[in-house]
Amino acid sequence: MAFDKNSNQFTFIFAIILVVVVGTLLAVTYLGLKPEHDENVRREKMQNILASLKVEVERDAAPAKYDEMIKETLVVDGSGKVVEGDAFELDVLKQYKDWKAGMVKENELKYPVYKANKDGKTLYVLPLVGTGLWGPIWGYVSLVDDGRTIYGSTFDHKGETPGLGAEIALPVFEEPFEGKTITDESGAFKGITVYKGGSQTTDPHGVDGISGGTITSQGVDEMLKRLLAVYDQYLKTQVAALAAPATPVTLGADSLRTDSILVDTTQTASLITP
Repeated sequence: MAFDKNSNQFTFIFAIILVVVVGTLLAVTYLGLKPEHDENVRREKMQNILASLKVEVERDAAPAKYDEMIKETLVVDGSGKVVEGDAFELDVLKQYKDWKAGMVKENELKYPVYKANKDGKTLYVLPLVGTGLWGPIWGYVSLVDDGRTIYGSTFDHKGETPGLGAEIALPVFEEPFEGKTITDESGAFKGITVYKGGSQTTDPHGVDGISGGTITSQGVDEMLKRLLAVYDQYLKTQVAALAAPATPVTLGADSLRTDSILVDTTQTASLITP
């Protein structure tokens, strides 16, 4: 039976076949490229973690450098206690979106921590995620082993305005974080405040925001204070553990027995007697 190519029926059937064929080709292409895409995302994440440690590497070199520098990964809960979980596989952006949508309770949130070693010193890398003007913003900050001083930072975004909010991903915004502290001298949590752009703040717990990127800056401010407050609880336990004095070892009487050193006093006396 021949179809009338000018009929609505032919047009309808042709459209269905075209949609099925194109859809199938797209699905096959996606599945074929997904492993490579996932690996690129994984390596980019490693690059970002390393960037917060002031280590810049090409994507292909990221896995080896990550394995060299990251000595331990762990997950903490909202009170800073270590819980089970895979830090690297934990999708903090998805978790954040689920929390904002009411699908996850705040007490169910988990927070990854990466312990790195650079030049023989321990550094803590802490992931961050929040909301900017047009979508998600995220980043990583690293702290030295005093648990309060920022060593380095890196930030990124999905769709902030170029020349304005998008500048959170540039050194002009990231570099001033170095040396800032998240607690005062007494150990009280202060977080990091992002002030209005151009403020030229001297606050040891604050940095200047982006001029013209007020909402993005406010998003970074909220992200830092919310998450650093959680991480501060964990970091305090680490600093306390390092500061704890070593337990003295008491030797029992058996440990001091003279027969632990075999000395023949008779022979010794004969050696020194003229």
